[in-house]
Amino acid sequence: MESYRYLLDIAIILLFTKAFGIFSKKLRMPSVVGALIAGIVLGPAVLHIVEPSNLISALSEIGVIVLMFSAGLETSITDLKKAGLKAFLIATLGVFVPLSVGYLIGMIYNVGPSAWIENLFIGVIFTATSVGITVETLKEMHCMSTESGNVILAAAVIDDVLGIICLTLVTALADSSVVISTVMLKILGFFVFSIVVGIAMHKVFKWWFSHDPNHGLQRYSIVSFAFALIMAYCAEEFFGVADITGSFVGGLIISGTAQCEYVTKRIGTLSYMLITPIFFASIGLKLEPIQASWTMLGLVLILCVAAVLTKIVGCGLGALICRYSPTQALRIGCGMISRGEVALIIADKGMSLGILNEFFVTPILLCVVFTTVITPILLKIVYKHKPDDPDFTHHKETKVEKQEIHEALTNPIVE
Repeated sequence: MESYRYLLDIAIILLFTKAFGIFSKKLRMPSVVGALIAGIVLGPAVLHIVEPSNLISALSEIGVIVLMFSAGLETSITDLKKAGLKAFLIATLGVFVPLSVGYLIGMIYNVGPSAWIENLFIGVIFTATSVGITVETLKEMHCMSTESGNVILAAAVIDDVLGIICLTLVTALADSSVVISTVMLKILGFFVFSIVVGIAMHKVFKWWFSHDPNHGLQRYSIVSFAFALIMAYCAEEFFGVADITGSFVGGLIISGTAQCEYVTKRIGTLSYMLITPIFFASIGLKLEPIQASWTMLGLVLILCVAAVLTKIVGCGLGALICRYSPTQALRIGCGMISRGEVALIIADKGMSLGILNEFFVTPILLCVVFTTVITPILLKIVYKHKPDDPDFTHHKETKVEKQEIHEALTNPIVE
């Protein structure tokens, strides 16, 4: 007989994430913090009510795709272009510093003739950035369109590509079947593909949205979402680039069109009702009961502290070099801290190739959960609005919208 347990699991996840999200808001923290903690409580680590499953994993993957598609819809291509070169420098330092520190941490706990490749892989895991958590937090605080918000998005996309290159290089050293030149050509091909498809489809969507007399129909959001899924599929399947990058590009292509606002609202409903809560909860569900030892606890502490500081120092230093204010540099660094599902995917790849020592698996998972929870908390702190704030004085919004942003950041949130 077919089991319908998945229906109950989804219902429990939705109820718990909402309840914990409300409680999180009462504490003046972003609701995503509550959703992440709900996943930990429901999973094997605490109550063991919900088991991780293929369905939850699939819905979680769609969830982060939807988040990045929404981010693309709300991002100005013009602002993104302005942040391009600066974002590249920030992302480069945001990869180099964690890679170096991760390798050094590995050297402390793992020595031997072949340990260097395993230690280097720990550094690669450290380079990951999961922008989904940051995107949802910035949207919740109405800070997505700030100058630092745009830089975070641009740098995260570049970070993803640089992370893929690092992963490819390390796996090629451990697996002779991987051809580095082929992978690099695929990455270059994806950017060419994105530019060509972007220019063509932007014109198509712009013409359709402007000339269709029946504005506001559901077909706009359905076709747009299908397009985002196709872009995500093409990125992953044909070019080896993360699917979230493809969906973000899909959102960028539609941004600025006549019906972009309508599509954003419809996608937001889909995200809020089902997909996003499952994505956040799924990260906590991956945490297993911990068999603690002093050595492991020490490693977890080192990894967590290093994971936070390496992104703040690396990305923050890059931002300062690009002449952003210290406040903006701190915001950019905090926005890049979360490792999330990206680090888990890289870790899984390492385990399958046998280049990630089992001793590091649980500490890395705990570190991923920690960075995922701490990121929205830190963003809430560093985005407190102040007079003459460079982010908000350059924020291209109307006076009414600026007032709404200020109230959202200073007044208690009511659910």
